[in-house]
Amino acid sequence: MSPPLTPAAAAAQDSALLVDSRYAVMRLMVTLALMTVGACGMYVVAVVLPAVQAEFGVSRADASLPYTFLMIGFGIGGVLMGRLADRFGVMVPLLIGAAALGLGFALAAMAGNIWVFSLAHGLLVGFLGSAATFAPLLADTSLWFVRRRGFAVAVCASGNYVGGAIWPPIVQHFVEAVGWRQTYLWLGLFSFVTMTALALLMRRRPPVAVASTVGSSGITATTSSTPFGLPVGKAQLLLCIAGVACCVAMAMPQVHIVSYCTDLGYGAARGAEMLSLMLACGVVSRLVSGVICDRIGGLRTLMLGSILQGVALLLFLPFDGLVSLYVIAALFGLFQGGIVPSYAIIVREYFEPAEAGARVGTVIMATLLGMALGGWMSGKVFDLTGSYQAAFLNGIAWNLLNFSIAFFLLWRIRQMARAAGTTPLAGQV
Repeated sequence: MSPPLTPAAAAAQDSALLVDSRYAVMRLMVTLALMTVGACGMYVVAVVLPAVQAEFGVSRADASLPYTFLMIGFGIGGVLMGRLADRFGVMVPLLIGAAALGLGFALAAMAGNIWVFSLAHGLLVGFLGSAATFAPLLADTSLWFVRRRGFAVAVCASGNYVGGAIWPPIVQHFVEAVGWRQTYLWLGLFSFVTMTALALLMRRRPPVAVASTVGSSGITATTSSTPFGLPVGKAQLLLCIAGVACCVAMAMPQVHIVSYCTDLGYGAARGAEMLSLMLACGVVSRLVSGVICDRIGGLRTLMLGSILQGVALLLFLPFDGLVSLYVIAALFGLFQGGIVPSYAIIVREYFEPAEAGARVGTVIMATLLGMALGGWMSGKVFDLTGSYQAAFLNGIAWNLLNFSIAFFLLWRIRQMARAAGTTPLAGQV
C-alpha cells in the first residue's frame, strides 16, 4: 500500500490532471483577453503621437521617443516578469502589470513635457506594464498544454495582433472626442480594473512549476541540462541570435511599407492599408502555424517560417505594382506570423520547464531588439543607397542567418538521435 501523499504533492497531482482540460482552455481564453488588453500600451502611443507632438512643440524625432522607450522597457521587462512568473506564478507579474499600466497612463496624461511622457511609457507602461502580458503568458500557456501546445501558444500570441487591430481606432475616436489626456486617464482606469479582475483568475500554478517546487509529486517532464547537446548558455545565445536575425528581416516591410508606398507614388494611405492587411494575415498565420507546430515541432516550424519569410522578402524585389504589393503584403503576413511563437515552443521542448518564463522572456527581448535594429537599419541603408532594394537585400541576408541557426540546431538533434540509435520525436526535430 503506497504511503499517503503530502498536501503539496496531492495539490501537484490534482493540478497535473488539469493539463489539456477544460480548465486549461478556459485559462487560455483568459490569457487571450489579458494579452489583448495589455497590448494597448504598445499601440496607442503611435496614435496620439501627432497630438502629443503638437502640444509639446517638439520635433518628430523627439515625439517618437516614447515609443522607443516603451519598446526597450517592454523587452527588458519581459525577462524580469518571466522570472517572477517562474518563482511566484503568473498572477503576480500580471497584478504588477495591471497597477503599472494604470499608473503609467495616468502619469503620461498629466505629463508637462515629452521627457516625463517618455519615462512613463518606458518604465511603467512598457517595463512593468505590457511586458507582463506577453512573454510570461506565452511561457505559462506552454505549461498547460501537451497535445495541442503549439496551437494554444499561437492563440495566446494572437492577442498581441488582436490588440493591434482594435486599440488604434478606439483610441483615435476618443482622442478626437475628448483629447489625448482624458483618453489616457480612462485607458489607465480600464486597464487596471480589467487586468486585475482577469489576473485573479490565473491564481493556480502550472503543473510543472508545482512539481518542481514540491519535488515529490511524481509528475515528470522532459528536461535537459544540455539542450541540442550544447551548454545551456550557448543554446540560449543561439536562440537569441536567431530571434534578432528573424526580426531584423521582419521589420523591413512592417516598419517601412508606408514609406515605401509613398516613394513609389501610391501614397501613405495605401501603405497603411497594406500594413493592416499584413497584421490581419499575421493572426491567421499564428493560428495555422500553431497547428503545424503540433505536428512537426518548434524547430521545424521555425525553419519553415524562415524559408517562407525569405520567399516573401524576395518577392518585393521584382514586383512593385500596387496590386502586387497588396498580394505580397498579405503573403508576408501569412508567412511570418508563426515565427516568434515558435521560440516559446522550442524553449518548452528543450529547456527546463521551471525556467520557461525567464528563458522565453530573454528570447522575446532578442526579437524586440531585432525589430528595433531592423527598423533603424533599413532606414539607414535607404539613406546610404537612396533605394529600398538594398534594404530588402539586407533583410534577406539576416533571414538567412536565422535559417542557418535553425538548420544547425536541427542537425544537432538528428546527430544526437543517430548516435543514440533512436528516432527523434516530432517535437524534438
